[in-house]
Amino acid sequence: MGCTASSMYKIARKKKKNIPLVTIFVPPLRVPVQSDDVPKMLRGLIPKHLVDKITSLRNQIVFVAQDTGICGNAVQELQGALEEYLPLIVGLTKRENGVRELVEFKWKNIEDGKHVQVCVKDSWFELLSVVHMMATLTLREANSKLISKDPTSDRVVTSDSMSNAVDLLLKAAGYLEFCMRDVLVHIPADIKSKMPGDLQEDVIGAMSIQALAQGTEMQLGLAVENRNATLPVKRRLACEQLSYLGQAHFPLSKCIDNGNRKKHLLFIKWKYLEAKAAAYYYNGLIMDKGTNPSCHTTAVCCFLAAEELLTESKKACLNFCLAVPITRTPPLWGAMKHLSKKIPETAFKKSQMYGYLLDQEKGLQGVPDLPEFELSLKPEEYELPEMNEAWDREKWEIPDQTLKEHLIDSGDETESD
Repeated sequence: MGCTASSMYKIARKKKKNIPLVTIFVPPLRVPVQSDDVPKMLRGLIPKHLVDKITSLRNQIVFVAQDTGICGNAVQELQGALEEYLPLIVGLTKRENGVRELVEFKWKNIEDGKHVQVCVKDSWFELLSVVHMMATLTLREANSKLISKDPTSDRVVTSDSMSNAVDLLLKAAGYLEFCMRDVLVHIPADIKSKMPGDLQEDVIGAMSIQALAQGTEMQLGLAVENRNATLPVKRRLACEQLSYLGQAHFPLSKCIDNGNRKKHLLFIKWKYLEAKAAAYYYNGLIMDKGTNPSCHTTAVCCFLAAEELLTESKKACLNFCLAVPITRTPPLWGAMKHLSKKIPETAFKKSQMYGYLLDQEKGLQGVPDLPEFELSLKPEEYELPEMNEAWDREKWEIPDQTLKEHLIDSGDETESD
């Protein structure tokens, strides 16, 4: 699989450390590395204008992505360049074009402080990396929708911002599901085993499911603000979020340990505890509407469980923020901004009202199981664009040259550089 080596770089001046605020968990951004290998290896095999187009677009992506603080217009510019680049990469993956394993594609993680390069001679790896980068940028954009532009003000996340975030999360989940279903299957096992942790199948699968979980979290936040949303609807959304997070945790827990995996697992634990607290709270409100005394004792058990889970979730949030790379403790927003007050208040009030019933049952009343629901959010379907028309071989005009001659020529040129 090519090479793995740390690039040498110098820091001209000490930059002020930026500690990000995380609402949506985003994997580290991986970007392409500029390389002369692409034009050298393709020259003579495909038309010069096609080589130039591939090289130009890849270099454009490299140039824009050099800034680790990518946001706003830079994200839009990158997404546009990646979408334009993809139809060209599709042509590189086609066996009939005979160039799939000729070019070594280099990528690096720009957020781990080491800038470790990964080099792979397989155009399916390039395609995987491009679509994964599109998913990462989409998740980053969703995160930005939920962060206040003024850090000194109270955090107010509007309904429009949450709705936009849901759409972006479903889009990102679609990119990631596509990577699992239609790209990884084409990459040989020996290459897959050596790929970076964030490109492993289990990690990509966990990220896709987690995006759906956070989309459900946005929906719960919207339901809390909607006076017409019923208690069963709110309970269902909390239970669905819980199920998604449980599904995301399982594949991630099997992965080989790496720095980002630990923080990722802590994030899932934090959100899982929040979702479970919300689910028990709304379950308690529904139980409390019953007329039988046992309904009230069950409700009190739910409220007390929700209060305990809420306390644990705050500890889990702090553990997540302190894990490397360190992130800022997020202010309350959405559903949890409401529930952080309502859960303790309701638990205290209802335990005062019905505590005697619990005493009469002498601790026999336990916390009920939460109901299970069919999961409603699905990833947005994604399909690769059509291969760029420049790959139409009938229109090609290139000098007659055998593959052997081409490789010898490229090798001579490399040695003379």
